[in-house]
Amino acid sequence: MNVIDQCNSRQKTLNAQIARALKQLVRFGWEEALSCLFPIVVFASLAFTQLIPLPILPRYDWLLIIFLLMQWWMVRSGLETRDELKVITLFHLIGLTLEIFKVHMGSWSYPEEGYFKILGVPLYSGFMYASVASYLCQAWRRLNVDLVMWPPIWAVVPLAAAIYLNFFTHHYWIDVRWWLFGLVIIVFWQSWITYEVDGTRYRMPLVLSYLLIGFFIWIAENIATFFGAWQYPNQTYAWSPVHLGKVSSWVLLVIVSFLIVAMLKRVKGRFHYDRH
Repeated sequence: MNVIDQCNSRQKTLNAQIARALKQLVRFGWEEALSCLFPIVVFASLAFTQLIPLPILPRYDWLLIIFLLMQWWMVRSGLETRDELKVITLFHLIGLTLEIFKVHMGSWSYPEEGYFKILGVPLYSGFMYASVASYLCQAWRRLNVDLVMWPPIWAVVPLAAAIYLNFFTHHYWIDVRWWLFGLVIIVFWQSWITYEVDGTRYRMPLVLSYLLIGFFIWIAENIATFFGAWQYPNQTYAWSPVHLGKVSSWVLLVIVSFLIVAMLKRVKGRFHYDRH
């Protein structure tokens, strides 16, 4: 084979690799989009009800009805299992509890009227947390997720509890989120997430996946506040971007969400508990 033939062969191989990589990227993006079906409905509903006011009921109550119907349809159609519905319901309660406390402390507010409110917090707000759980459950199943070098339960459960409690206690005591970040890195330093795209398995450091999901939720938070899902004090008179520092809060919340889903999957025997 002469030099020209060798160059042509290498170019064909390179082209094939690039085409394969692009195909995998598109496939991965499609699976991610399907996993985000519930969050997409949340954002579309926020935008629709902001731009086109609906009659009879306040906007917050229409959002609750839309999200309940969406949840019912996903289970009815088989897009979501009953076990996943239990996880999502748990996250709704966890999120609603956090919302009630944060609104009471003045961290943000829901200024619009609504019949279905608890202590100033509309019931639909819990679905925004539930949508994160829905994404995790959907992506876990669609991408055939496995966890490698998962830490022992005695490290995972107290860490998740400490992260969640810090959202409450930092109002009365020091904010230890950066200490918690350090513990997350230590506990999950050797942990990997593996996932499958079109028959090929890939892997990613688990801590990196936390950061990426938290960052994209921060972007989603900017969209949500733009459409009036809730309101920070600095957005009272005009919308402004959510401070970049909120990414840290979302990363920690994602970690709690991920740990709960992972532990429930482990109880159900639905992820490969690889310690090697």
